[in-house]
Amino acid sequence: MPPKPCCTPGREPSDSPLTLVRRPEAPEAAVRAADPAAARAVRDLVPLAGGRFLMGTEDPDGFAADGEGPVREAVVGAFRVAPTTVTNARFASFVKATGHVTEAESFGFSFVFAGFLEPGLADVSPAVAGTPWWRAVSGADWRHPEGPGSSFAARQDHPVVHVSWNDAQAYCAWSGTRLPTEPEWEFAARGGLERKRYPWGDELRPGGRHMCNIWNGDFPVHNTRADGYAGTAPAKSFRPNGYGLYNAVGNVWEWSADRFSPSGGPERAMRGGSHMCHDSYCNRYRVAARTRNTPDSSAGNIGFRVAADPA
Repeated sequence: MPPKPCCTPGREPSDSPLTLVRRPEAPEAAVRAADPAAARAVRDLVPLAGGRFLMGTEDPDGFAADGEGPVREAVVGAFRVAPTTVTNARFASFVKATGHVTEAESFGFSFVFAGFLEPGLADVSPAVAGTPWWRAVSGADWRHPEGPGSSFAARQDHPVVHVSWNDAQAYCAWSGTRLPTEPEWEFAARGGLERKRYPWGDELRPGGRHMCNIWNGDFPVHNTRADGYAGTAPAKSFRPNGYGLYNAVGNVWEWSADRFSPSGGPERAMRGGSHMCHDSYCNRYRVAARTRNTPDSSAGNIGFRVAADPA
């Protein structure tokens, strides 16, 4: 198993900074075909014909231990994929319709970047060993992205965060969608380009133009916000790729349907990197990059994008 990445902390009991106390399980969400809000979740899906493509990378700046390579031919069938990650507004519609309680709410805490916390809250929130910029914040969840006193209200069009793989599965069940497989995700993220680092090509900032939301400056001390954002950006920020997908890299990590390791294990693969990625420690904002987390884990930089079979 590759070494544990620092991109997103997880809820592994052996290294959790808090004692985990689960609240009662929330009822499973059911498919509600007649629900207008659920219908809206699939209305804008982009149809892709699929086909053969070269998946993975042998980029010397990549992470071989993550299983990024070797470059190999992959085949995906026709499918549909969302142009954006699921937004706060759409997730709120799901919660209103189903009463779903997220795992961050059930556990009573989630992980937040320390720089986003009020000083008093940062002081009482345990740091994660090895990555002290992550804090386990009591009361942090999708409604309260930076913990008690914060709100998503002004971020309706931003990606929902603090959602686990299990939460994403519940949303998919309600909306009649599913999470994309890793090959589907990478095929869509590449936007028709062959063996490029990013959805737009090989240069991170072509002509000096910022193309995604990542950390700019000195991580984790100072973010210049040169791309316009410190935390999440609206789901339709920056220029879409050749298939019409926004923010396929940067902004928030996206859960996939697949297990991280082909040999099994509970951890699920995530793709795309996040607004906290910086090349000084984590350049996983490349289309071939991947990381992992347990299906009950959540953090302020984890969201998801949905897919579906052909209509």
